[in-house]
Amino acid sequence: MVTLVVRFFQRFDKAIWALVLTQLIASAGFSLALPFVSLYLNRDRGLSMSLVGTLMLAAALAGAVGQLWGGALADRVGRRLVLLGALASRILAFSALGWLISSVGPVSAIAAVYLAVRLSGGLAMSPISALVADLTRGKRVEGYGILRVGANVGWAAGPALGGYLVSLFPYSALFLFGAAATGLALLLVLGAVREPHIPSSGEEIHVLTAFQDRTFLKFLGLCFPVFLVAGQLVSTLSVFTVAKRGLTEAQFGGLLTLNGLLVVALQYPLARVTQRGPRQRGLVWGTLLYALGYLGFGWFKTYPLMFGAMVVVTLGEMLFSPVSLAVAADLAPAHRRGRYLGAFGLTEAVGWSGGAFLGGILLDYAPNPQTLWASLSSPGFLAAGLFLTVSKLFHRALQEKAARAFDQKDGRS
Repeated sequence: MVTLVVRFFQRFDKAIWALVLTQLIASAGFSLALPFVSLYLNRDRGLSMSLVGTLMLAAALAGAVGQLWGGALADRVGRRLVLLGALASRILAFSALGWLISSVGPVSAIAAVYLAVRLSGGLAMSPISALVADLTRGKRVEGYGILRVGANVGWAAGPALGGYLVSLFPYSALFLFGAAATGLALLLVLGAVREPHIPSSGEEIHVLTAFQDRTFLKFLGLCFPVFLVAGQLVSTLSVFTVAKRGLTEAQFGGLLTLNGLLVVALQYPLARVTQRGPRQRGLVWGTLLYALGYLGFGWFKTYPLMFGAMVVVTLGEMLFSPVSLAVAADLAPAHRRGRYLGAFGLTEAVGWSGGAFLGGILLDYAPNPQTLWASLSSPGFLAAGLFLTVSKLFHRALQEKAARAFDQKDGRS
């Protein structure tokens, strides 16, 4: 058993494990305090939920822009340097937010610093994704799989820890704990992550370069409907299950807990199996399971059946997420990988936001649950069919056991 554990950790560069731990700590630090921001602004500062919702949308867009910008900077000045800068910026933003809340500062200032926190988080995501791609050639699906495990452990631990700490300390102190956690992540990157050597092509490239690659743009176009479906996880599903199906908030929380536990327990083994097959298979089955799971919520009325639907949704998530990231990395030239993964992250964020917006509209106007979830899952079925029929579009990026999509003569590694 000990030998197997040692072999497992030796399977990846130590920098990968440092990035996984960084993702875990950063996610925990983020989710420690920020989920309570909406409650604070509405309950303690008297903001309407419309204004709070507008701020949350603006924050999501700031994070998306941060991913695009962070990817471009990672290509230009280095992944490690940008990641360190993003983490340092987040420490300052967390500290400022804690001070503003403790001193009952202007709501406008709190909103501005909150946007800075989300922007800095986006800046960090693309360098992390690019570093994983740089360090896991031939094992990218597995690499992104274990990265997701770290993120999910952090997201699960953060709110639980935050709920406990807020019973002992003032709410503003949670942001100082978040800053301290981010500081640990920064020290980890300083000590264990090196800058990979990425040969420069010498060509002039800009932040939107990835969107000029027609093959990559078509891939993003196929992924976008999947992101629309994935965006139903929190907003639409929470309102539907509680208001329409009569679940308690705790029961809905149980569905999210199930999602997180399944990712932690099964993401890496599933990624390991998926790595051995063609990328196309992971994309098709992941998208199909996503759509089938959400479709089930339109017909299932009992809690156990909803648990089953969430299992199907989570299986789709665990298949699609690491494989799609691996394909995005495969389609990118090494010296542009940050930009490409930033563009992928931007597309994902816009898709999730658009999905939540679409779900909100259909919750108001769909005549019945079956129509609601058939409409919301239909983009997933469409994407699954397209992934099944257009595999040649991505040349060898969807080929079995392919770690890099294009020939070496293309200047891509």
